[in-house]
Amino acid sequence: MHGTLYLIPVPLGPGKSEDVLPPPVLERIRQLRHFVVEHAKTARAFLKDVDMPVPLQELALSELNEHTRPADVAALLAPLLAGHDLGLLSEAGCPAVADPGAALVAQAQARGLRVVPLVGPSSLLLALMASGLNGQRFAFHGYLPAKEEERRQAIRQLEKESRQLCQTQLFIETPYRNKTLFAALLQHGQPSTRLCLATDLTLASESIRTLSLGDWRRQPFPDLERRPTVFLLLA
Repeated sequence: MHGTLYLIPVPLGPGKSEDVLPPPVLERIRQLRHFVVEHAKTARAFLKDVDMPVPLQELALSELNEHTRPADVAALLAPLLAGHDLGLLSEAGCPAVADPGAALVAQAQARGLRVVPLVGPSSLLLALMASGLNGQRFAFHGYLPAKEEERRQAIRQLEKESRQLCQTQLFIETPYRNKTLFAALLQHGQPSTRLCLATDLTLASESIRTLSLGDWRRQPFPDLERRPTVFLLLA
């Protein structure tokens, strides 16, 4: 018998895991001894916070991140093939969504192994829920280009698609470039286009606000410095 791959959401920022993860999810995590994680140091901090019943030194942690070669991903399934359950952790939020863990899930699915997603915080869905934008039709685009001209073209294209399809466009940015992306949206977007900034979701400093770009231009520049933010646009 093969083991089960459990997809484990983690908090979106500092705070207790029990504040955002249901008790059955915490109990399932505590039963696991094998994990694939993005970075071992932060994974150990999370596992310590959920009060694992065994010393952390007894847990088997393998890393899967941007440095992992595609040819090495399949080997990370070894615990499953040996009959052990395996937990997949991201750095924040849900694994395999805008996350290297998707490669492991693809390998598990290709082999017919059981994959079980656990309940926890998803910044994308939380932002969409609170934005007031179209929750029936939406698309996530990951990161927009960093180069100025390519970013301008991407914003214009997203706005065009949003208008044609009545589709909410979701995207993110490395937190230290949030201000640059927001400034580009103000510069290149149409005044009537609505933009939601969903910042520090689930944290005490959470802020979620939706305005037209025309109205955003009349507001003080929001504090986005190094704060995880989801951008949502509807033209």
